[in-house]
Amino acid sequence: MPPASTGAATITVVASPQPSPAADAPVPAAATAVAGPAATAGPAEPDRLEPGRPGYRRMSFALFAAGVATFALLYSTQALLPAVSASLGATAGQASWTVSAATGALALCVLPLSALSERFGRRQMMTASLTVAVLVGLLVPFAPSLGWLVALRAVQGAALAGLPASAMAYLAEEVRPKALVAAIGLFVAGNSIGGMSGRILTGWIAQLWGWRAALGAVGLLAAACAVAFHFMIPKARHFTPGSLNPKAVARTVRGHLADPLLRRLYAIGALFMTVFGAVYTVIGYRLVAEPFNLPQGVVGSIFLVYLVGTVSSAAAGKLVARLGRRGALYLAVSTTAAGLLFSLADDVALVLLGLVLITAGFFAGHAVASSAVSRTATKGRAQASALYQSAYYLGSSAGGTLGAVAFHAAGWSGTVSLGLLAVLGVVTVTLYGSRAARRRPGPGSVPAAPTATSVSPRHGT
Repeated sequence: MPPASTGAATITVVASPQPSPAADAPVPAAATAVAGPAATAGPAEPDRLEPGRPGYRRMSFALFAAGVATFALLYSTQALLPAVSASLGATAGQASWTVSAATGALALCVLPLSALSERFGRRQMMTASLTVAVLVGLLVPFAPSLGWLVALRAVQGAALAGLPASAMAYLAEEVRPKALVAAIGLFVAGNSIGGMSGRILTGWIAQLWGWRAALGAVGLLAAACAVAFHFMIPKARHFTPGSLNPKAVARTVRGHLADPLLRRLYAIGALFMTVFGAVYTVIGYRLVAEPFNLPQGVVGSIFLVYLVGTVSSAAAGKLVARLGRRGALYLAVSTTAAGLLFSLADDVALVLLGLVLITAGFFAGHAVASSAVSRTATKGRAQASALYQSAYYLGSSAGGTLGAVAFHAAGWSGTVSLGLLAVLGVVTVTLYGSRAARRRPGPGSVPAAPTATSVSPRHGT
């Protein structure tokens, strides 16, 4: 599990002979003591990874595999919800908790586990998270009841919490700033591939052998990805272990929450994920019913549209360079809204087009917002990324549950209405931030003509 100004941190290309000091300069020791090692930018710039340098390709493949495993496990039951409902006698709202419990537990645990990564290391935390999540994933198919299934999924989500924020912090520390958006885009692309492959795999296996066999197959896929990650991820060069200090972590978190730019980014991530969680939790129920009556395998294959998310997230950096962060976000919002409207049709081709647009818009918006968090937080990057991930997955949990409730109450139009409200929320946050930026220029503002030479984390927001 995957980047205009939003009123949040912006990658704005400005004329400057040198990289942005706010992003590239080492953080003083005092700042590191408070915020933890995530605040340390590391040694000289040439030591960091970038395309063409040794280790970059291994890192890209490793985090891509981690992204595949994360989304395949996290949303393993989503395409199977109609089958789970039929097998366990559950309503759509009850079955949706097999998804919402996992994403909700991840949201609650991502911050404390990111704090542990400050002490024990990003690489170690990501490896441990994947290992535990895979082991739980191999137990999930044997859950005897809905209650047990939900409980195991919650444990699995909590285990996965150590990976997303640690991955973002690892990239921020190890990758050169100018390559950061592309690197995060590849990690997000792995998320989309994981979500797609997991759902397609479970759809067809469930049609042939049942949903329990399908969940077992996802566990084996994730195990293979975890092994690949372990052997390919490069050792961290720019991480310095820090002591566990809950008060220092709390101060860092309060500092991030006091930053209006970060708050807006967190809101944008949560709102985008509310749309996505609602749509993909409910879409299976719609497609197996009238007027479509599609079999489970075909419903699972609908998730091939995740390939679009792979492309849009990986292209997010180019969108930001061309349109600015504000323009890239508006494009993502418009694409998502158009997809929601197309999905109202009772024609499967138009529904598919709608899903393509929703997926493209969501993954582009997510890549924009998540990379902005890593660029904005010059101290306590792990906590900054963890707060984003918490908001993001709380949005997923809320979207899945509320989307199912809306579907039960008003059909697919109810789910679409929920999605459009969330899209309107993204627009509102973006407009508010743009006006705030015009009233008071950000500290990183550089009044120069745009070029393609450097990055300023706050200018133009």
